[in-house]
Amino acid sequence: MWASGLCGVLSTSPARRQASNDPSVLSDRQEDSSKDMALESPVLLSSYALCGQERSFAFAQPVGEVVATAADEVRPALSAVERAVGQGLHAAGFVCYEAAVGLDPAFTTRPAGALPLVYFGLFAERTPVTAPGAGLGTYELDEWRPSVSREEYEAAIARIHSYIAAGDTYQVNYTLRLHSYFQGDPLALYRDMGQVQESALCAYFDLGRHVLISASPELFFRLSDGRCTVRPMKGTRPRGRFAAEDQQRADDLQHSAKDRAENLMVTDMLRNDLGRIAQVGSVAVPALWSVERYPTVWQLTSTVESQLKAGVSLPDIFAALFPCGSVTGAPKVRTMEIIAELERAPRGIYTGCMGYVSPGSEACFNVAIRTAHLDRESGQLEFGVGGGIVWESSAAGEYAECLTKAEVLRARPYPSFELLETLLYEDGAYFLLERHLERLSQSAAYWGFCYADDRVREQLQDV
Repeated sequence: MWASGLCGVLSTSPARRQASNDPSVLSDRQEDSSKDMALESPVLLSSYALCGQERSFAFAQPVGEVVATAADEVRPALSAVERAVGQGLHAAGFVCYEAAVGLDPAFTTRPAGALPLVYFGLFAERTPVTAPGAGLGTYELDEWRPSVSREEYEAAIARIHSYIAAGDTYQVNYTLRLHSYFQGDPLALYRDMGQVQESALCAYFDLGRHVLISASPELFFRLSDGRCTVRPMKGTRPRGRFAAEDQQRADDLQHSAKDRAENLMVTDMLRNDLGRIAQVGSVAVPALWSVERYPTVWQLTSTVESQLKAGVSLPDIFAALFPCGSVTGAPKVRTMEIIAELERAPRGIYTGCMGYVSPGSEACFNVAIRTAHLDRESGQLEFGVGGGIVWESSAAGEYAECLTKAEVLRARPYPSFELLETLLYEDGAYFLLERHLERLSQSAAYWGFCYADDRVREQLQDV
């Protein structure tokens, strides 16, 4: 089960790293490259969802870490994580997008950036906690600057259309970066992003110089009792200003032929990916084209489940599924070549994954979208946004979708408030009860309150 929101900070000293060295994973070169990568605070995997069963965990006082900085170290690193968990430890960490070349040599990415390809802290225990809230510091952000101009973005979309016309690809997830200067408490930014997004899959890793802050709403995979669940997210609409407009936008998303086609394309890809590691006949799609509500956007998701074959390892799962098809496109191999050609810089943690592995064959990872990377040394904060480009896509529409996804950066959490509905009670009955309850239900849905109609009616009868 997902550690409701990833609160991840791993603090490790050189001595701890040495104590956990696996010669097949941590070389002297890796030790040198990761000197400024020690966790400075507990890793947080947090849930800011207002409804649901997700939990928040903190992972503190690491007893060791696993690091991979080169492609040929990726699979050994994941194997080392699996061995450590088999000995009773918990592992919380991340895998960068560029680690894909270490899982399948057919994949193409740009050269890796400042972060290691794989990083996991190893912990004796995980602690259920409450997601960070009040009592944190403050922060300031400069204006956000896109990494490409509007003209360059439109040229890239035109190039993708030419590749689609030539039959090279069906869909390309093209992304860009937003940059700002940051000063203050990054944990406060994490709290604000999580509360604004109301995501159950948040993650926070403070590695000293580098801080990773994720408010991702997208599940990469969840592993429980041999069952593997993925929930690709493809299709976005901004929230409406009022209930009727809000519902219209949700309906428009759910019935959009373009968004359904994009979502189905990715869902089919993940069905095939899961089929590589699943028992024959066990892959199923229990939910297709579900609309999920978030404070700033509506998202179109689908759910795919399977029962894993006996003996499937953690490296096998990553080799079959990573990177998630929702952040590449289809077909994956050729499309990743196109991405490497068109995108100017490595993605790093963006569109990689963040999560944990625990004893008892339990694991949960997000797709690292809505994710920021802070470089404390330069003060630069980077945030990736993008979308799936198909033949029907327009540059203007896709650019607008990128801005919609970036609203998580601009918005601030609403002050705490409650909903109040007044009713006239006269002669033993409530006046216009059904209309009052309908209005209350609509308001609760719009603002994300949990509303149980039967409980409300029961309490009204007890007055």
